[in-house]
Amino acid sequence: FVYPNDMATLYRWFNSLMQLLFPQRCVVCNGMLTENEKVLCQSCNLNLPRTNLHLEKDNEVEKLLWGKMNIERATSYFYYTKGSGYRQLLHQLKYEGRRDIAQSMGFMMGEELASDGFFDGIDLIIPIPLHRKKKRLRGYNQSEEIGKGISRATGIPMKTSCIERQRNSTSQTSKSAYERWENVSGIFAVNHPEQLENLHILLLDDVMTTGATITACADALKSVPGIRISVLTLALAGK
Repeated sequence: FVYPNDMATLYRWFNSLMQLLFPQRCVVCNGMLTENEKVLCQSCNLNLPRTNLHLEKDNEVEKLLWGKMNIERATSYFYYTKGSGYRQLLHQLKYEGRRDIAQSMGFMMGEELASDGFFDGIDLIIPIPLHRKKKRLRGYNQSEEIGKGISRATGIPMKTSCIERQRNSTSQTSKSAYERWENVSGIFAVNHPEQLENLHILLLDDVMTTGATITACADALKSVPGIRISVLTLALAGK
């Protein structure tokens, strides 16, 4: 018979042994993580270029969406530039199967923004969907994985079946602002809109660039009676 305390001790020993044999590394600086660190080392976490825009009324993310959709509030967690070391964080969670990065960053973002009241009154998290072919090819939707972390941190439920991506649009990465808008126009549809009536939903995506994808998704929701929309992305491009 193994007592619970002994099990806890064995678990800690096993984790320490695994960390010794297969050390986890920071996705930004590649330094070894301690047992209590997840995805980012303490230094890279402290230096993460947080926007803190959730503390500002009429912030730059909200202004990016003005005239395109009606929003309650909007923010992005950190600034992203192509030359930044933090690009590895986004690249790995999106293209290299690192769901753990997406979930850990979602949890971290959820805890920090919840402490400032950003999620107050929000009923449901809705991640921007991938087309089924792209999701099958990648194996997962990175925005869903981020949402799992936020949901765990805040207790707000997430729903992935209420919005569908009808067309498999091409990548937005190398497109101009106009091409981005044209690429995603009319590609989303709402399933069972009655289930969203009078709810305050949070549209969630990984990166905000021009706001084209978020806006196209909001366009599909605008006929739902009483719906209110807030927006959150993990990163804001171009700073």
